[in-house]
Amino acid sequence: MIAQHPGATRRRLSLLLCEAWEWKQANGAPRDMVCRGLLLGLDRAGHIALPPARQRGFNPAARCQAQSWPAVVVELDTSPLVVPLSTLRPLEFRPVRRTPEEPLFNALIEQYHPLRYIQPVGEHLKYLVYAAGRPLACLAWSSAPRHLGARDRFIGWSVEARRRNLRFLAYNPRFLVLPWVQVKHLASHVLGQMARRLAGDWERLYGHPIYFLETFVDPERHRGTCYRAANWVVLGRTTGRGKNCPNKRPNRSIKEVLGYPLTPRFRELLAEG
Repeated sequence: MIAQHPGATRRRLSLLLCEAWEWKQANGAPRDMVCRGLLLGLDRAGHIALPPARQRGFNPAARCQAQSWPAVVVELDTSPLVVPLSTLRPLEFRPVRRTPEEPLFNALIEQYHPLRYIQPVGEHLKYLVYAAGRPLACLAWSSAPRHLGARDRFIGWSVEARRRNLRFLAYNPRFLVLPWVQVKHLASHVLGQMARRLAGDWERLYGHPIYFLETFVDPERHRGTCYRAANWVVLGRTTGRGKNCPNKRPNRSIKEVLGYPLTPRFRELLAEG
């Protein structure tokens, strides 16, 4: 294919390969980013010779990692909000990915979350939660990690089932209630409402449902009280090795793994071929 298209860019080759292999996402879009990663790996291993890169930083994830956040100047009402939850309901959940509000989401996470902003991996959604026109919280959801022992044992799926069905899980890498918002039970209420709407939003964007949610909590810093109050289940702990660990020695803090089934049939659905 490279020989047949000598003037093609790397992106063009990736799209041609996706077309030839009928390699598509559930929503019909080509798996362009995954394919480009495959091509780059083959090139670095010496199996193929890609044309020189013509455009630096095309990958939006790479641009986001290189960008200095916050990307916007955040001017908000930061006066303390200390009211009963009942006075704020119903809350407004705004999906902000690919909207003018996405830079605000990124900036709030960067400025106020202890882990700062990271670009979500793969399929993902971002939400701002509002009440009476004021933002209260931010939530990010992304593709789930491939290997997670505590989760995999809890679900009870086979290796092959996990490879086929991992896309039916969503991971919560960031959850922030803004520091001036002091509303009892708000965090667990937000998680409960989020669990009711996330699967529908995900299917509308990506063309497939999700059946299970997961997140990590660092027990040395947090108890995960709001997740437990929202009926999330502690599945176990990570090994502390991470996905790219060169040996079996822990190289990061050990986290608690929490999960939330979105349907009572999650095990049956995730074990299907």
